[in-house]
Amino acid sequence: MSSAPQLATALFDFHSGQGLRQFTELAIALLLSSLIGLEREARQKSAGLRTHTLVGVGSALFMEVSVHGFGALLGTDGVALDPSRVAAQVVSGIGFIGGGLIFVRKDAVRGLTTAATIWLTCAIGMACGGGLPLLATGATAVHFLVVRGFSKLSDRIPSRPSYARIELRINYRSEHGLLGNMWEICTGSGFRVTDVQVETRTDEAGAPAAVLLRLEGAASVRPLVETLSELAGVRAVTLGRQDDRTE
Repeated sequence: MSSAPQLATALFDFHSGQGLRQFTELAIALLLSSLIGLEREARQKSAGLRTHTLVGVGSALFMEVSVHGFGALLGTDGVALDPSRVAAQVVSGIGFIGGGLIFVRKDAVRGLTTAATIWLTCAIGMACGGGLPLLATGATAVHFLVVRGFSKLSDRIPSRPSYARIELRINYRSEHGLLGNMWEICTGSGFRVTDVQVETRTDEAGAPAAVLLRLEGAASVRPLVETLSELAGVRAVTLGRQDDRTE
């Protein structure tokens, strides 16, 4: 008859990991993760206020469970507790959310900063749940320093050249050595030839031919087109697809 009251007392015991300290830690995680989420929301990122807040509070709760949730098993024969195991699984699991925020479009990777912010928010929530609110607050300040301050600093740093992938279709007369000359001009102009497709006729010497060159480089395309057009035997140079990318 006495087991039911003892069970009810254990479930709602505010002195066994469910006290004011734990609720305060969850509240701090809520506050800090919300601040990060608001910053992401203001920049209209794919993960905003709700996502970051849930990640921060959820991570803090996992840490609370890791630290306080298995106290009833202490002293049981054959039971060895390792509170760090739950924290390790949280770190592994957050990678699935971060991976879902990263996507690639035309060789440009997007979402890396947002995924890293989710990862940091998880760490901040874990720090709050682990009883390290000052460390969590400092990490939140670092987030704003990096996201807001470093962006202004990076704007002052000279950017690396923007590489372009282009296609050139060249109509020419298939004279001896002309294709080799065009190749040398492309490489000498700062481009790398990634693919060559030649269409030619062999029924007569000097028959019309066409070549499709796929190039990659950081140089200007216009001087290259002008130089190729001035070659003897070249009838037309057509600039096809042009994709810019930054490495």
